[in-house]
Amino acid sequence: MGQMALTLVLRSLTEPRLVARWLIGLRLSNEALLTCFALVVILNTLLFGVAVLVDPTPLPWFLAQPSVYGVLQAGSLLATMLAFLWGGRLFSGAARLADIAVLVIWLQALRALVQVALLILMPASAFLGGLAVSLTSVIGFWILLHFLDEAHGFGSLLKALGTIVFGLMGMAFALSILLTLIGVDPTGINGYV
Repeated sequence: MGQMALTLVLRSLTEPRLVARWLIGLRLSNEALLTCFALVVILNTLLFGVAVLVDPTPLPWFLAQPSVYGVLQAGSLLATMLAFLWGGRLFSGAARLADIAVLVIWLQALRALVQVALLILMPASAFLGGLAVSLTSVIGFWILLHFLDEAHGFGSLLKALGTIVFGLMGMAFALSILLTLIGVDPTGINGYV
């Protein structure tokens, strides 16, 4: 099991389309997807809590509690999945929500691995930590492009890029409306973004 997971991690870097095809081909049940979703949210929330303990920089009120962060993490992941589903539909994408969900969940699992590495690296060297963050962001974006291209069946990284752009624009618009409705002042967040 551990060897298979390591192989899947490495192939995500070298052959993201193959990994996407394999993950989608699992055809996980809704219960399995919900369980995996909950696990990556909990794991990322725990890692966030550890990061806050390691670097106690003041946070905005809505991030100060790990439980609130967990709820925000779950909401943002769900919004991301829907954004990539609907963004892909603008380009005649054929992905199902379950296809996008399994890929986003796997990306979050990879993100958790990166967070663990950063928790070890950052205290040792802020420069190397910053370099690792930049490098993993680029690699993560590259994997996401290939994942979305495979899920939607585009055969075009440009359409996958369009999916990301339009999906994130729609998500940002929806988020701004939501924040306004719950009374969060966007100008108060600027210092934390």
